[in-house]
Amino acid sequence: MMRRILILTHTGRTDALLAAVETCAKLRAAGLIPVMRRLEMQAVRNIPEGENLEVEILDEDVALESIELGMVLGGDGSVLRAAELVRSAGVPLLGVNLGHVGFLAESERTALEETVQCICDRLFTVEERMTIDVQVWLDNRRIAHTWALNEAAIEKANRERMIEVVMEVDGRPLSTFGCDGVVMATPTGSTAYAFSAGGPVVWPEVEALVMVPISAHALFAKPLVVAPTSLLAIEILTRTDAAAVLWCDGRRTIELPPGARIEVTRSDTPVRLARVNQTPFSERLVNKFELPIQGWRGPVEPRERETATTALPVITPSMQVVEPRHHDPKAEPDSLAHQDHRRQL
Repeated sequence: MMRRILILTHTGRTDALLAAVETCAKLRAAGLIPVMRRLEMQAVRNIPEGENLEVEILDEDVALESIELGMVLGGDGSVLRAAELVRSAGVPLLGVNLGHVGFLAESERTALEETVQCICDRLFTVEERMTIDVQVWLDNRRIAHTWALNEAAIEKANRERMIEVVMEVDGRPLSTFGCDGVVMATPTGSTAYAFSAGGPVVWPEVEALVMVPISAHALFAKPLVVAPTSLLAIEILTRTDAAAVLWCDGRRTIELPPGARIEVTRSDTPVRLARVNQTPFSERLVNKFELPIQGWRGPVEPRERETATTALPVITPSMQVVEPRHHDPKAEPDSLAHQDHRRQL
């Protein structure tokens, strides 16, 4: 059976189109069949290097269910767009970063040849990333139903007016305040919009949901990390006529009038991401944000954990227990001290 690899590229960037030409050529040379959508194929053929591009066309020559892997050439936005296409079919995505930070992309442009070779040799693993189910209600009627891989972001529609919201977890209200918006994110999305709003970085392996207020005018408006089985909700209050807008992954949007209710739960359909590197997330975090790690000495090696034997005994300080501070007990009255013990009982 012939192996088919779907190539998804950013059509507005010349470097992405050139990367697509190079990728298709290497796949062909290895005996694999590159597949593209017609619009992207036409964009590649418009550059001189891609005039003789030979690919199969998705949904014309081959169905999505016959694709082994999707290779995304672009930034995180390109990966999010690709996820819309392949999520229902369960096709794994492997991103080659041509953008800036690129947390969803697996490899960099400089390692394109090695990445293609790993695909040809099947030297990749696939992990499932949690997605969220997003529903919008108005007057007890559902007016929208969508999903997100990174986040569902509620933002004020007018720059000059805050929105009034109620935060809710598992059917219980937590707080009411004015704000610029609220981000409800997955662990994957914790390094995206939620991170910019001051939310925590959550490792992708952690199963949790995150809620982060944006510029809240309140004493208690802290980021929340809740169980993956929880129901998150935001209600747009009607005490003002300030409207809001919902953005899911910066792609799908709907206007939110006062009185709208947005509910977020874990979705049953994940997005599958392919990996060719087994770099720990902590190391990727350091590399992407260029975090300072000077002075790090690393963990103690097992063979160095025991104190070396010497001629003299090694004296280590004893462990001390610190008791809490307390008041001195009051002295007993003299009359009580001379009474019989049984009478005191």
